[in-house]
Amino acid sequence: MSESVKVYASPNVVTPSKPVVINPDVCIGCNTCVRVCMNDIFIPNPEKGKPPIIIFPDECWACGACVMECPMSQEGVEKSAIEVNWPLMRRMRWKRKETGEHFRVGMPNPPAPNLKPPCR
Repeated sequence: MSESVKVYASPNVVTPSKPVVINPDVCIGCNTCVRVCMNDIFIPNPEKGKPPIIIFPDECWACGACVMECPMSQEGVEKSAIEVNWPLMRRMRWKRKETGEHFRVGMPNPPAPNLKPPCR
């Protein structure tokens, strides 16, 4: 292919939601997430230093590889550059009947385990 040929990419707009949320104020445009994504949902942004483009959102497995490898999402960094927007079916929550408290997986300061035996 010659250098004079332009290649265009347009995002797949099938999915109304975003599988990952990229904070453009924190993202440094290193494209690490583009390299580690198993399903190739990202493409590098043509503008150097800008966040990658999510081109195939409905292909995301919400595995979190992009978040784990992002240098701006590592421990010690104030704000995260990329976060997984978990699908509704994978947002596990539960409620204690006695107190009415709601809990979710991965919450800060999780509750003590329930040591009460299950009802028979």
